[in-house]
Amino acid sequence: MAVALIVEFHIKPGSHAAFDAIIREHAKLTKQEEPGCMQFDVLQPKGKDGADLSKVCLVEVYKDDDAFKAHGANPRLAKVREAYTDLISDRKITICEM
Repeated sequence: MAVALIVEFHIKPGSHAAFDAIIREHAKLTKQEEPGCMQFDVLQPKGKDGADLSKVCLVEVYKDDDAFKAHGANPRLAKVREAYTDLISDRKITICEM
C-alpha cells in the first residue's frame, strides 16, 4: 500500500526564498535518488492577492512502507532539516495510506 505525506511549513518572515531553494532541491534529489518515491511536489498556497509566502506545502508519495522508511533513513533528509530549521516557525506532517 502506498504511503503519502502532506507536510505544511510555516515560514518565518523574510525566509521564503532560502527555504524554497532548499526544499525544491530536496524534492528534486529525492525523486532522482529514491526509486520508491513516486511523487514529491512543492506547493505554494495562494493568498487573496497572490502567493502566501508564509506557507509551503509538500505532497510526497512513496510506493510502500519500505520506500517511506528508506526516505526517512536517507542521510540527506537530516541535513535538509538542519538547513531549514531556522527558517521555519512550525511544521505539520500528516501521514496517509493510499
